[in-house]
Amino acid sequence: MRHIYLIPGFLLLSIFTNAQKLHSTEKKIIASVNKQMPETFALLEQLVNINSGTMNSAGVRQSGELVRKSFDKIGFATEWVAMPDSIRTAGHLTATIKGKKGKKILALAHLDTVFEPDMPANPYTIINDSTITGQGILDDKGGVIVLLAALQALHENGLLKDAIITVYLTGDEEIGGIPSAVTRADLIERAKQHTAGLSFEAGMINKVTTSRRGADTWNMYVYGTQAHSSGIFSEKAGYGAVYEAARILDSFRTTLGGEEYLTFNPGLIAGGTTLLDSTDNIHVFGKDNIIASKATVMGDLRFLGERQRREAREKMKSIVRTGNLAGTSATITFEDGMPSMAPAEGNNALLAEINKINSDMNLGTVTAYHPMERGAGDISFIADYLPCIDGLGPSGKGSHAPGETINSKELPILIQRTAIFIYRLTQMRE
Repeated sequence: MRHIYLIPGFLLLSIFTNAQKLHSTEKKIIASVNKQMPETFALLEQLVNINSGTMNSAGVRQSGELVRKSFDKIGFATEWVAMPDSIRTAGHLTATIKGKKGKKILALAHLDTVFEPDMPANPYTIINDSTITGQGILDDKGGVIVLLAALQALHENGLLKDAIITVYLTGDEEIGGIPSAVTRADLIERAKQHTAGLSFEAGMINKVTTSRRGADTWNMYVYGTQAHSSGIFSEKAGYGAVYEAARILDSFRTTLGGEEYLTFNPGLIAGGTTLLDSTDNIHVFGKDNIIASKATVMGDLRFLGERQRREAREKMKSIVRTGNLAGTSATITFEDGMPSMAPAEGNNALLAEINKINSDMNLGTVTAYHPMERGAGDISFIADYLPCIDGLGPSGKGSHAPGETINSKELPILIQRTAIFIYRLTQMRE
């Protein structure tokens, strides 16, 4: 299917009314972005119509190979970073240019989506002149395209020859890259060799991300004395595992519940006499006339900064091991997930650069999302090592849900801004 691309009137207005704010090279970059938009949309359509759910390794690899050809054409050296067979994911695609000038840029996006092959299909579909739907089009196939199209425009104008850029497209972002000690080791080592991190998760023209919370998981195991229900609360039978689980959870709420940025959600709970649990599943047996001898709770912990993460864990452990109801005991374990992207001056400096570009393009002021507005993301794995900014990808709605969409009128503007942003970073002294 062929699509006719028309440059939105708003886009033309922003170019012509701000010609004096963009120098001649940047005007050429914008012209290149506009000229290539039909091909950009065509590639986006191809990418969206490949199912690349995280556990569909073949689909993730196919998506990567599709964009790999485009990176090869503009002078990047590409390679797959393979994962051990035990990880059961596709690995990551990297593309590099090793010049000698400007900021050393590490640009992130991800090839996988939450939509696995057994989920209902949602192919690339144009809804109207500003809306396109498709699986993963917003999170994060549109982000891959924003980054690639911006680099293509820079290449067309001969502006990549001296640049230092590593593109890192992960294949397992939607499951948090667990275990991160294996899946993110190469990414972290590369981050240490760069000086600016850009991430292309979904965003807005007037909002980007300079901080975001991290996310861990926790499992709590509670034990009581199995006995006839008529004896509950007695000295011999005690209170049972379910009451103790309820005490602990409510203590979590009352002790930690008012802390800024911190949340802890008990997403799954079960209690009875026999429990068989695995990741995200609990099989339980019990009777209403038997005191529950076991209870299991599975949850997540979201935090901003390593201090908050550490202190929250210690408080939760203290609640679990002290003040237990009669006849009960409990333990809790934590599993590292994604770290947080803590606020930093370097991140704010990148935000200031974006604001300057927005001003030059007559796009209005850019503000940062509140950390509570964003989930965890790959940028957090590298945020301790270099200044970072996220939310440079497409705008749209419905991430992770059927009918996910992007704003197709804003897409070329975001590509233009990205291209100018990367160009200006390549001109800066270290």
